[in-house]
Amino acid sequence: MVENGFLIAALVYVVACLALVLYLQKQLGKLRTKVDALSLLLKEADKQREGFKRELHELRSGTIGVGKRVLELEKRLVAQDARIDETREQDPQARLYTRAMKMVSLGAGIEELMHECELPRAEAELLLRLHRKG
Repeated sequence: MVENGFLIAALVYVVACLALVLYLQKQLGKLRTKVDALSLLLKEADKQREGFKRELHELRSGTIGVGKRVLELEKRLVAQDARIDETREQDPQARLYTRAMKMVSLGAGIEELMHECELPRAEAELLLRLHRKG
């Protein structure tokens, strides 16, 4: 009878172990499914990260290109301004009008403009109307 009791206890132990093994296998299957799902999510996140990285690189390249273009345009603008100033200085008539506008801003009258800048009365009056303060 002790032998039967021992056999029954061993059988219960074996059944319990089998039940535990089956339970653990089921849990392991669930964990594998979760790991697979997380791996898939990680791969998708990596793809997105690479896509964002490429887009950022393209934006940086574009920004650098735009910056270079802006610098080039600024240089051209400075050169253009210099040419305009040079042309103004070479044109004696333009220098007279520039001087006349400065005189008007300083409060010169018609007679003074006519005499100093050698302007006809109509042009002196026009400059006064256009450039007089207030």
